[in-house]
Amino acid sequence: MAKKPTRKDQEALDRAQDIAFDAWDATAPSKRRALAEKALAISPLCADAWGILAQLSEAGSDDELEYWRRAVEAGKSALGDSFEEMVGEFWGWMETRPYMRARQGLARALWQRGLRDEATDHLKDMLRLNPNDNQGVRYALIAHLAETDDHKAITDLRDAYPEEDMAMWAWPLALAAFRRSGDAAESRKALDDAMASNAHVPAYLLGRKKLPKRQPVYYGYGDQNEAVLYVVEFGDAWSVAARALQWLERHVPAKTRSGRGVRVKLEGIAGDQPAGDE
Repeated sequence: MAKKPTRKDQEALDRAQDIAFDAWDATAPSKRRALAEKALAISPLCADAWGILAQLSEAGSDDELEYWRRAVEAGKSALGDSFEEMVGEFWGWMETRPYMRARQGLARALWQRGLRDEATDHLKDMLRLNPNDNQGVRYALIAHLAETDDHKAITDLRDAYPEEDMAMWAWPLALAAFRRSGDAAESRKALDDAMASNAHVPAYLLGRKKLPKRQPVYYGYGDQNEAVLYVVEFGDAWSVAARALQWLERHVPAKTRSGRGVRVKLEGIAGDQPAGDE
């Protein structure tokens, strides 16, 4: 394990991090890029600056993936020999957050390129580093596991978060249950649980409603915005699973109930980087 950066290195990283925060606030892509490059010129250990360059790259490109890999390496190097000391409490320490943001971005890019095993390995290890999961990594992981049909990993993850009931949790579990057992009591019970979590999801999965052109800024537990978020992020898994949509069509009524009405900001759930470290 690399040693922790020297005081001089840390001071440079702190200056670079401030510039990276300014880059997040910049609206023009050219301004964001210029600020990110400025930050890296001050400290190549600024993981968030590498992450900004990744976000500005063409989606699915080699450049995007390389920038995310550099971001992870930079974030880990910035932590040095303190890394293992903070296992289990990542994100609680401010200095771990750039690394965790970078790793989440890398996992997402890997998944989109079809490197599924590597992507899920990153997400699993992030939960080892931070079981409290402030970033909502578990939602991406449960959805990915449902798509890859890893039943043991699904069960282990479900048991690790027994109180979870968000749409992005319940709907992947319903899909996983159908893939495992078909139209059976187990899958119908899982579907009932998913409907209780958010009954608006099927309308978007089945094309009864069109997805909005822009994702909402807020969602409420059980409301249409939460359903949109789930379908945009993870709905493709239902399309590729054999007969899953037909099964859903048979068991879901055309009319659904309203949401639970608790509004939550979307930041951090879908995997996008936040605008700072509040």
